[in-house]
Amino acid sequence: MKSMLKVAMTAATLVVSTQFALALDKVTLGTNWLAQAGHGGFYQAVADGTYEKHGLDVTIEMGGPQVNNRPMLAAGRLDFLLTGNLLLSFHNTANDIPTTVIASFYQKDPQALMAHEGAYKDFQDLTNAPSVLMAKDTQYGFWRWLVNDFGFKDEQIRPYGYSLAQFLSDPKMVQQAYATAEPLYAQKEGAKVTTYLLADYGYSTYANTIETRLDLVENNPDLVQRFVDASIIGWNNFLYGDRSKAYELILKDNPDMSTETLDGEIEMLKKLEMIDSGDTLEKGIGAISLDRVKQFYDLAVKSGIVEDGKVDISKVATDAFVNKGVGLDVKKQLTP
Repeated sequence: MKSMLKVAMTAATLVVSTQFALALDKVTLGTNWLAQAGHGGFYQAVADGTYEKHGLDVTIEMGGPQVNNRPMLAAGRLDFLLTGNLLLSFHNTANDIPTTVIASFYQKDPQALMAHEGAYKDFQDLTNAPSVLMAKDTQYGFWRWLVNDFGFKDEQIRPYGYSLAQFLSDPKMVQQAYATAEPLYAQKEGAKVTTYLLADYGYSTYANTIETRLDLVENNPDLVQRFVDASIIGWNNFLYGDRSKAYELILKDNPDMSTETLDGEIEMLKKLEMIDSGDTLEKGIGAISLDRVKQFYDLAVKSGIVEDGKVDISKVATDAFVNKGVGLDVKKQLTP
């Protein structure tokens, strides 16, 4: 009887242990735009079970033109947020919003200027363009740096309504562009273009950064670490492995996207070395240098984008969850 009781208790313990082991932490990631290749590593980690292997049940809440996910993070509706660049994080810190950057999945900002091929001899010559299409928010962002460091003039600005029509109709027109998007769209319309990536001229911000709330960092660092690690592995698998299942999820969320466009975006991401370059080659995708964060802050202050003394730079980002070489083994297995 004692033997049977012992067996029954052992079996019950195994059942409870198995249920506990299978319990996944539910977290939500909000993105900054419609599903695209620039979000691919996160969709990959969902599709191939990497998040699940790290004890996570991850829901991706897609952003878009009518969706502002930024307030949702601080409000607790999201656990992680894929955001644009460090300027947004400077703004959060300056306004005492309790969030911080925990990883950067673009080592370069995709922001660029686009011109018709042959219209200008080099980047500096763009200062002679009669017109430069700029969105309102950009005029208070990297445009101030272009004016300060290269001599662009406010008189050149024309409002950009996120349509290529003006650019395509004027061979001397210059416009802001996302290096993985507008150049591809312009080429589809038959235009030959030259893309000037701002990062190549000193605009040193990280991009596609992941933010989370400070309370998660302080009270549940294990969950944060598992999310970051799984995302890094997802990006390695997306870039270098079979990404077909991630494509399926992206196309489900964003039916206006196409496999052809996704392939073109990935080609550009690799060509421009947006994700896997610099520090990531030794420290792993997602790497962050706090010195570089400070360097970009100094650039933003000098250019008049950010007011000096308004940002506690120590609160903007942490490198506690990256720079550990996670994913390098996966990349090695997938690449010659």
